[in-house]
Amino acid sequence: MAIEAVIFDFDGLIRDTETYEFYSFQELLMEYGVELPLELYSSRIGGHINSFDPYEFLQQSIGEALDREYLRKLRRDKYDKLILNQKTLPGVQNYLDEAKGLGIKIGLASSAPRNWVVPNLEELELTDYFSCIRTHEDAKNIKPAPDLYLQVLDYFGVKPINAIAFEDSPNGAKAAKTAGMYCIIVPNKLTRELPFEAYDLQLNSLEDMNLTTAIKLLKNNH
Repeated sequence: MAIEAVIFDFDGLIRDTETYEFYSFQELLMEYGVELPLELYSSRIGGHINSFDPYEFLQQSIGEALDREYLRKLRRDKYDKLILNQKTLPGVQNYLDEAKGLGIKIGLASSAPRNWVVPNLEELELTDYFSCIRTHEDAKNIKPAPDLYLQVLDYFGVKPINAIAFEDSPNGAKAAKTAGMYCIIVPNKLTRELPFEAYDLQLNSLEDMNLTTAIKLLKNNH
């Protein structure tokens, strides 16, 4: 097995946006005395945001209509304060540098919209590492469907068996494995509470081992 491409998820894997999105919704709903269970919210993580609507859940919980635009602004203000000092997650930069040094193609596949992913990458000064970025708008079906990963592989001209996906969520891991790729999961504070189905290797952090070691482990296990 020769690894020719690595494809990264974004939210929760490169930057821990997911945890702070959840916290911001939790804070918002608590202002109305409503608790937001992770079990309900989790279907959004790494997948389609419409699979669970916290604003609708809030309205149904209190039994009255609310100003959605006001709620969105309030929630976004909370998120912006929470995420302010959260930079690239540990080990990500090293993996990108190592992949680049090894001549491995680097892609990104995210279920989030492009106008969310790209500004975050720019803020983190990581954009130039990725020669192919596929987001919500690029596929008819997003994760847990494999379409986004298959699009990146097709762009690179790389077979799934010669690529590794890095994921933090069950929806993302399912997409990668359905695409036929190797999948390394790195759950974050939020997603480590969720049940994963298939994957090839789990790390607590990308700082746990370097890319070369991870590739050797994958080879030895298959």
